[in-house]
Amino acid sequence: MAVRATVSRFPIDSDSQEASGVPWGLTVTPFASKDEHDQEPAYGSDGHLLPRCENCYAYFNTYCELDQWAWNCSPCGTLNGLSAKAIARYSHPQSCAEMMSSFIDLELPLEGSEDEMLHARPVYVAAVDLASSEEFLELIKSALQATLEALAPGSLFGLVTFSHKIGLYDVQGPIPIVKNVFVPQETEGTLPIELEDVMPLLQFLAPVETCKDRITSALETLRPTTSWERTPGAGQVLDGVLMGGRGFGVAMEALCNYIGSEYGNTFALARVFAFLSGPPDYGPGQLDTRRYGEQYASKGEDADRALLPEQTPFYKDLAAVAVQAGVCVDIFAVTNEYTDLASLKFLSIESGGSLFLYSNTDDSTLPQDMYRMLSRPYAFNCVLRLRTSTEFKSGHSYGHFFPDPQYENVQHIICCDSFATYAYDFDFANNVGFSRHSSELPMVQIAFQYTVVVPPEELSSSGVVSSIRNKHSLKRRLRIRTLQYGTAHNHDELYDSVDPEAVLSLLVHKVILASLEQGVREGRMLLHDWLVILTAQYNEAFNLIQYKNGSSSIAAQIDVTFSQCPQLQLLPRLVFALLRNPLLRFHEEGVHPDYRIYMQCLFSALEPSSLHRAIYPMLTSYSTPDKQAYPRHSLSRAALITSGSPIFVLDAFTTLIVFYSSTADPSLPFPPPHDCLLRSTINKLKQDRCITPKLVFIRGGHDDATAFENYLIEEQDVDGSGLTSVTGFASFLEDITQSVLVYMK
Repeated sequence: MAVRATVSRFPIDSDSQEASGVPWGLTVTPFASKDEHDQEPAYGSDGHLLPRCENCYAYFNTYCELDQWAWNCSPCGTLNGLSAKAIARYSHPQSCAEMMSSFIDLELPLEGSEDEMLHARPVYVAAVDLASSEEFLELIKSALQATLEALAPGSLFGLVTFSHKIGLYDVQGPIPIVKNVFVPQETEGTLPIELEDVMPLLQFLAPVETCKDRITSALETLRPTTSWERTPGAGQVLDGVLMGGRGFGVAMEALCNYIGSEYGNTFALARVFAFLSGPPDYGPGQLDTRRYGEQYASKGEDADRALLPEQTPFYKDLAAVAVQAGVCVDIFAVTNEYTDLASLKFLSIESGGSLFLYSNTDDSTLPQDMYRMLSRPYAFNCVLRLRTSTEFKSGHSYGHFFPDPQYENVQHIICCDSFATYAYDFDFANNVGFSRHSSELPMVQIAFQYTVVVPPEELSSSGVVSSIRNKHSLKRRLRIRTLQYGTAHNHDELYDSVDPEAVLSLLVHKVILASLEQGVREGRMLLHDWLVILTAQYNEAFNLIQYKNGSSSIAAQIDVTFSQCPQLQLLPRLVFALLRNPLLRFHEEGVHPDYRIYMQCLFSALEPSSLHRAIYPMLTSYSTPDKQAYPRHSLSRAALITSGSPIFVLDAFTTLIVFYSSTADPSLPFPPPHDCLLRSTINKLKQDRCITPKLVFIRGGHDDATAFENYLIEEQDVDGSGLTSVTGFASFLEDITQSVLVYMK
């Protein structure tokens, strides 16, 4: 569980916090195996015996004062009695994880019989769009072959197709059999028959270890539906051309109900991989994609605002059905046409899944992403709870979860991997703030309760009898992190404790929220104004402005680069880069609305260091493929020229570019050999990532270098005029200076 606060020394009171201009909050990556300092938790058992405060329900931790019969709660100060069991337990402190560390992971007892625990097999279902092309289906077949290789023995796998009909595959017999049920064309229609009556679920879900070859055979039979196959009413006829027949909404709804019948019996979590080649345009859940074209033509309405909200609550409602059925949906959209991900995204992010977008089939990393996603550990049925000491409280919470309807600051996460990150911002509970002289420092406790599936081989290695081979067991665990923070008694202390990457995370969440509610223009204004206010507060705090001879001399004194505070120096560049990012660029600059939604979903789940690279890519230079020259350059042509290095590596998180300058020695091997330092660095970067970055090699003077040059943002105009000039970032700082002057008047 990695936790990063925007400031390691909290503001002393609300006046101090407001005067600083720095967002106050933290990010948490709950299923990360180590903390932000690379330390593992102390592991233990009997998590249900851990004492809890009678007042605030916080868990006992190393910051609590303990005597023979009682303990003081570190977050709220309440004195609690100890049970006889706890007294006996704490008489041997070295055997208790909670006495050894403030970061613990304890096993909890599971409800239900032992037999039920061992029958909880992982279930995976692939839902494939047949209203598509041959190229699309070839890519999906490759992706599903990679999926089959990644699945653990004992997993169950089902294959379903959708178009103007839903096809269920039985792969447990000698040859694959498909049974179809037609989708009603009406938006309010329902399937004429339940999927359970078409094919019993246990006939549909096949054991991977015995049926892998037959699943492969079934995949080979997949063909796109042709226009003559569709019913006369299928799809929309536009200008005499038959479009669609993609009954995605009703297929997902039927699938959730179908699989959900065995939730808690055959399986503990089912994952559905939905592969889409275009927008749902048939039956319940169909989307009207004409609004995209209308927006292009319209002059009256802000396209950036109109295309971000969902047009129907169908998929948000369906996400709630999926959650109840124990189904997590991952959506993989392989398309360059408008698919309205603004409406579809809720089905994935609220059910604990991910949203992926690939613009074409040629260079798609879908197979690698599938393999990577299934090879890493994940937790499910998770509950995340944040508690604070009494002086302050959590304000907004951000991330892909759904809030508990009854309890504040409790979030439910259906499926959580080791990269998934959530954020909270803080407010003071009153006007008093923290005591300046007290030894009671601000406390934060984060509790994460989760379930993992333990594969059969881990069971047998732990001494469990071999008769349960191919059976999985469930383990329920409780991970707790208790943190104590200092307080900043002045602005110097507060600014020196800033974590710029954590600040960036909170800013990204806030501007995404503002964009969704009020449009991209509002999100940009919020970000710009925040930097202006921070710059003004910093200049006032350090008394940098002397009012003497008019405004021109004041402008010369304003420090927009935070020269007296190293921790803040990165922020102007990060804000400038965020304003140049597709997340906040204007619709008229050619930013596809689906791509913007994809970026919102990706960025709002990234941990701070990854987000930093995605917003402001890292540019490194090499003198040879085996020797690094400089670890970091600014993103400008000037930096390339002055460095004199022949090779550059640009890491933009989703893309890795190796660029050989046009002046590079022709004897340098291109592309770099597989056994060199540069390649091993790239391979390590790819391994430590939640998605597969696209790797591009460019030879300056021979290849088109546009893809690389587009990332040299410091010479681009911030408002998106598209003109490159040497004044991009410099003119942005000048604009901030002028805005600070206006603000301070």
